[in-house]
Amino acid sequence: MRAVGIILAGGSSSRMKELSHKRAVCAMPIAGSYRSIDFALSNMEHSKIQRVAVLTQYNARSLSDHLSSSKWWNFGRKQGGMFLLTPSFADADSNWYRGTADAMAQNLEFLKNSHEPYVVITSGDCVYKLDYNEVLEYHVNKRADITVVCREMPENANIERYGTIKMDEDDRIEEMEEKPIVAQSNIISCGIYIIRRRQLIELLEKSREEGRFDFVQDILIRYRGIKKIYGYRMKNYWSNIASVEDYFNTNMDFLQKETRDYFFKQYPEVHSKVADLPPAKYNVGVTVKNSLLASGCIVNGTVENSVLFQKAYIGNNCVIRNSLILNDVYIGDNTYIENCIVESGGTIQANSYYKGENGIKIVVEKGERFTM
Repeated sequence: MRAVGIILAGGSSSRMKELSHKRAVCAMPIAGSYRSIDFALSNMEHSKIQRVAVLTQYNARSLSDHLSSSKWWNFGRKQGGMFLLTPSFADADSNWYRGTADAMAQNLEFLKNSHEPYVVITSGDCVYKLDYNEVLEYHVNKRADITVVCREMPENANIERYGTIKMDEDDRIEEMEEKPIVAQSNIISCGIYIIRRRQLIELLEKSREEGRFDFVQDILIRYRGIKKIYGYRMKNYWSNIASVEDYFNTNMDFLQKETRDYFFKQYPEVHSKVADLPPAKYNVGVTVKNSLLASGCIVNGTVENSVLFQKAYIGNNCVIRNSLILNDVYIGDNTYIENCIVESGGTIQANSYYKGENGIKIVVEKGERFTM
């Protein structure tokens, strides 16, 4: 493909509460064996983008470990490859990334040293499949300066937490508003953009000179009446991991057969770092209904409408309903868990009871796993 890729993976989210205390949102586990950034990386791979930069910052250890080898997404090549770019403090004026535009501006050398004419910019905290070649073809045919991938949301969606878009009959963007108090449109930006590389460099350099740091506010919204900015309508599944509820609902979507088939049985497939673990083990007398169990799990109780991530252990006589049990969680005997997310590495003592009464409850427990 005639484009270089940039994945924005540095942001944190207070709406993720305790879940973002130990990892970047882009490293959140999805569907048992994946991370949210896997979907953007897989889209880059299948779109034949050979040179990809991942811009990390906040709690990047887990994300960096996941991306320690680029071979899983076929970026381990002599030409191109995957680059993890963090804030660098080379002089007195260096700063942490102060926004999405600033993150790219601090890594202009990556763009200047690339030779591809276009840039695909995307967030790493969204779950979707998209061929960026189709968006690029649309971008070229429209002779657009910038193309924004957008999606029409259902009427009951909480649109105010997204950036909303209004377009004319030719799909040229007339108005953009970031997280409006009252949404005037049900079309939102998916956080995916295509722009010519040289133009992006010019816009980033100008924004940096003027002390402007946000790509949406200081480039897209600011230049919407000057630059030809078009919207590309996306119609397939798309979800943004921006809150605890978003994260929970996205994982629950994978309990639906059509969602699983779309991501894992229809080409192109989603790739991830593969763990060297045995398959899930179901001991005698267990009951498992409509659930996903990742490799390394051991189940001795009842699991219903839930997702168990890698190396989860469910003790005897336990009941797990409508919950997410993240990686390496040990749940002691006779425990009841419903409408919860159990944080990774946790140890739940025997005879515990957790239930989310008014929404999803996050369980963070670090009890003794092994006692003498």
